[in-house]
Amino acid sequence: MRNKVLVVAIILLVCSSLTAQDWTNKFKEAQRVAQQEDKKVLLLFAGSDWCAPCMKLERFVLDTETFVTYASKNYVLVKADFPRKKKNQPPAYISEQNAALAEKYNPNGYFPLLVMLTSEGVKLGEIGYKKIATDAYINILKSWETR
Repeated sequence: MRNKVLVVAIILLVCSSLTAQDWTNKFKEAQRVAQQEDKKVLLLFAGSDWCAPCMKLERFVLDTETFVTYASKNYVLVKADFPRKKKNQPPAYISEQNAALAEKYNPNGYFPLLVMLTSEGVKLGEIGYKKIATDAYINILKSWETR
């Protein structure tokens, strides 16, 4: 019995480490964590229920084990989602925060858009969806880290 419990615990641990990186929707909290952990903030502007390129970026890049592993060590991830369906709408305070973030960091309304920021909110770089490998995305992000 004890061996079965141990095996199940190990399987759960392995499976949980392979899941997608956690994205927060609280920008100020993310800045605080980034400052404490000496990380950059990676801000994603997405339309989760209508934007096909957003879905591709998440599926083929952001949810990959390679990206998740690298991002968890280097970034605090924030998702500013702009869903269209009523059932997917975030609370009003998150919608207001996302609108303010878009005004400041995505004034042209590009979707998807990944923006790298310092913990103080200084923009270091941005990229939309490109049909390139995860490693290529990571190399682009790395090039901004030293700015």
